[in-house]
Amino acid sequence: AQNSSLRKHNRMHTGEKPFKCKLCPQAFARNHSLQNHQQMHNFEMPFKCKQCPRAFARNSDLRSHNRLHTGEKPFNCKHCPLAFARNSDLRSHNRLHTGEKPFKCEHCPIAFARKSDLRSHNSVHTGEKPFKCKECPEAFARISSLRSHKQTHTG
Repeated sequence: AQNSSLRKHNRMHTGEKPFKCKLCPQAFARNHSLQNHQQMHNFEMPFKCKQCPRAFARNSDLRSHNRLHTGEKPFNCKHCPLAFARNSDLRSHNRLHTGEKPFKCEHCPIAFARKSDLRSHNSVHTGEKPFKCKECPEAFARISSLRSHKQTHTG
């Protein structure tokens, strides 16, 4: 049981998400989170965004989402002038000030302050290129590379 708990805990650092939803692209580090998510597919999503097609099961999630449209950033960094729409983004940003890098690569000694940076880095080892161009067969490991590539199609 202790081994299982350690594996679950380590997923928080590695970004591994082995539990995949069969109804959408979402994936989760814990089976319990997947089960909660799958219930969302069965429930109505009554809280609809007025600015875009997104909808939510909980009003609190809609309020958090709306900040992306309004530009409201209530979570202020205590170390610099930056502010964030989501508390999770502030926590991630704070690691830049503390130097904490809890997300460690399983394949090499590199560690990251943000889980998204580790996920992006993992493609170096896996060769995965999940960001596909809709205009041509090109695919990229990083979304920033896809964005740069898209400019070749617009002239």
